[in-house]
Amino acid sequence: MSIRVDTRKLLAALLMTGVALSFPVAAQERSNVTIASPWEVASADPAVAGFAIQKLQIMENLVDADVHGKLRPGLATEWSASADGLTWTFTLRDGVRFHDGSELTADNATQALNRSFEQPGVLSKAPISGITAGDGVVIVQLESAFASLPSLLAHATTVIPAPSALDADGVPSELIGTGPFRVTQFSPPQSIDMERFDNYWGEAPAIETASYLAAGRAETRALLAESGDADLVFTLDPAGFARLADVGEVQTEAVAIPRVMMLKVNAAHPFLDDPRARQALSLAIDRAGIATAINRFPEGAATQLFPPVLAGWHDQTLSPLNTDPAAARALLAELGWSEGEDGILVREGERFSLELRTFPDRPELPLIAAALQDQWRGIGIELDVNVSNYSIIPEGHKDGTLEVALYARNYGLTPDPIGTVLQDFAAGGGDWGAMGWQSDAVAGALDTIASSTDLAQRTEAISTVVSSLHAELPVIPVTWYQHTVAIADGLQGVVIDPLQRSYGLSEISWAK
Repeated sequence: MSIRVDTRKLLAALLMTGVALSFPVAAQERSNVTIASPWEVASADPAVAGFAIQKLQIMENLVDADVHGKLRPGLATEWSASADGLTWTFTLRDGVRFHDGSELTADNATQALNRSFEQPGVLSKAPISGITAGDGVVIVQLESAFASLPSLLAHATTVIPAPSALDADGVPSELIGTGPFRVTQFSPPQSIDMERFDNYWGEAPAIETASYLAAGRAETRALLAESGDADLVFTLDPAGFARLADVGEVQTEAVAIPRVMMLKVNAAHPFLDDPRARQALSLAIDRAGIATAINRFPEGAATQLFPPVLAGWHDQTLSPLNTDPAAARALLAELGWSEGEDGILVREGERFSLELRTFPDRPELPLIAAALQDQWRGIGIELDVNVSNYSIIPEGHKDGTLEVALYARNYGLTPDPIGTVLQDFAAGGGDWGAMGWQSDAVAGALDTIASSTDLAQRTEAISTVVSSLHAELPVIPVTWYQHTVAIADGLQGVVIDPLQRSYGLSEISWAK
């Protein structure tokens, strides 16, 4: 008696249990491409999982962008603003079909965008007063001019699901879009199977089928690449990346992207409400050591918040963030802190003790947290590290219990970084940005950046934002991120998107 084993189902089961693979698995046929990354896809709702839905080219935006962040037509072929900048008109592409065969209309595009606007996210930061449907157009009415609107409509949370994907409450519950790949099986949160959508409005992909696997353990992802069970593997830990570089059937790449490993600091905390305290924390960080020993990319030591890949936001005139524990201790002494019997600083009977929250999905985060624990101990600060689910960070922001958090923030989520910067540093801050801190100068500059089309005005305003964040440090950059990828030998046409908007599946093919 012979027994057939569905390898992919077996893999998914092992991944869900967190078991590291230690056996060879037959490679997929060359009509399929399998992608593995750390990120689970728990929902069909773009407000929750739009990042994966967009990357896999299942659903699409009105506005698209290339790997350089240049806007280009998506489901809208063109867009324009009225003379006063208050009315934007997006002309829909003709002949677009959803995967269920229904037609994309202005009504269902408007329905999707209105829901996106009502959810927390980048679109909610725009001064929108209404989104309505016209004859083959979507019309967005604004309360005030907002030149960055098209960039926000390229964000993952603004992809357009089919009306048939919505449940009775209007929440997307199925993965049905207009992209070049349609879903054949969705097993949340672990895997998605797809096939080429033959009625796609654009150029047909070369590959026939594709699969996505969420593998939370870095060693599992590396083994998937090494065994040939995954053809594109993203976010490798340094050890796995180094090992795969010596595997003949695998190519490795590391690409600088606009993602920053950083510390979110509760600036309303009585220990941290003075900028000198946050500067002291920054001065104690050995960024070069962390970038070299943990990330293994020395060039990633962050000298300021925005990395060089964000050319318009990286200011080469700023004095670089540096390491100077003696200067850190001097600043803390100015604030009334003195060394206690066990070496921890005390002030008015209180120990300088903080909790740092982080999560293990990016394997380097707990290691960096441990390094920070040691480095801050050197200036008299006691750090308790809490490694848990990433949700403890936004939860702590909302209920006010967060003191310090360590995570990676991507400033390329919208082609123009203003979308993410608004989320993080506008009045009130954001779950993944400022907490207990705001600046009238920054708020005014952000308004100018978002609303103005004048290059000189925008440049001056960006300089105000960048220099203020550098001086005040409501978030403290640690390292700039290198996106590490393993690519199966024979897979061609792979382009690593530094904005991380797409895996580029529609451009990939297998060598003949």
